[in-house]
Amino acid sequence: MALVKKPVNGMKDILPAEMQVRDYVQSVIKDTYRSFGFTPIETPCMESIANLTNKQGGENEKLIFKVMKRGEKLNLETAETEADLVDFGMRYDLTVPLARYYSSHANDLPSPFKALQIGSVWRADRPQRGRYRQFMQCDIDILGEPSNLAEIELILATTATLGKLGFRNFEIRINERRILKAMAAYSGFAEESYDTVFIILDKMDKIGIDGVKAELAQAGFAESSIQKYTELFQGVADAEDGISYLAGALGEYLEEDIVTGMKEIADSVNACKAAEFELVFDPTLVRGMSYYTGTIFEIAMPEFGGSCGGGGRYDKMIGSFTGKDVPACGFSIGFERIILLLLESGFQIPEQPKKTAYLIEKGYPGEKLAAVITKAQEARKNGEQVLVVRMNKNKKFQKEQLTKEGYEEFVEFFNR
Repeated sequence: MALVKKPVNGMKDILPAEMQVRDYVQSVIKDTYRSFGFTPIETPCMESIANLTNKQGGENEKLIFKVMKRGEKLNLETAETEADLVDFGMRYDLTVPLARYYSSHANDLPSPFKALQIGSVWRADRPQRGRYRQFMQCDIDILGEPSNLAEIELILATTATLGKLGFRNFEIRINERRILKAMAAYSGFAEESYDTVFIILDKMDKIGIDGVKAELAQAGFAESSIQKYTELFQGVADAEDGISYLAGALGEYLEEDIVTGMKEIADSVNACKAAEFELVFDPTLVRGMSYYTGTIFEIAMPEFGGSCGGGGRYDKMIGSFTGKDVPACGFSIGFERIILLLLESGFQIPEQPKKTAYLIEKGYPGEKLAAVITKAQEARKNGEQVLVVRMNKNKKFQKEQLTKEGYEEFVEFFNR
């Protein structure tokens, strides 16, 4: 059987030109996040299947690439359930691994702990533009900080990074899971039905308010609850200050400290932001992960037409490992979508070192070769990037390919 040259569907090979952009973007992300005090860490690409299927990952738990047991642990003849076959899974995000990491190493880490994690994750999703089965995530998280300082720092660090990469006029959409629950309770939905209501609400940007009404009715909810619920969203849309409107409309259903907290975040971010973006309160923002407990946020870019990252507060996850809750909040940049937008816009890496290629003719004397390499070494000491290669028969094509990789100057050495 012939070997397959193409990568697995939903995964991709990365050519040198894109790799240069990816490396540059990662360096900007790391440098900016370090300037905010975040510390790089790393976790394994696989986790215990029990950690990945603990009903906190929402729909992503259906997309896990599961890893079969190996050697003596795997007995296909006696296996009756999936638990007999599977013990590990490829991580579908970086948050669950971080929670396990922190629960294992908390005594060796500062409090609060500001973590920076960049790595690949895997989801058995349907591939489409900007969505892959293997993709890079760039996460920052603050563990052990219960106040709004965590949300403010996360939003400022993320937006500063996007600003340095040249993005302008994007939105950070923000909401609170407790606001979502208060709106549902006020409207008369039973608590056990909240997840169903929120799944339908999450489609608002695709099906509109009439579509949400229709799906809620189809799900069997009372017309009075549907009407009361959807009127709240219309009220927010018409109000100058959506949060204040909800505070008045929901009354005792919405705790005062939630409203105060959201306003503190907005006021601080708007006063201190270092990039051109708008912070927008969006009561339809749900975020699919069921582990979120408080503030949630998402990056919306008109160039992509969808989310380019998001995050929120997840104060209960670490407690699922240790039995003791630890306040936690994180923000993830959609790295692949950011790269896609930069490549589509013709992005050029600024302030690159000079790139020179030394092309050495075939048969060039060995006794002269050391002099060429020495010359290259001197140029490298001066900050240049120098490639030393043999000259191909089709020198014109060789130069064309090297030019695509950013080489600006060619020095040729002939056997004469």
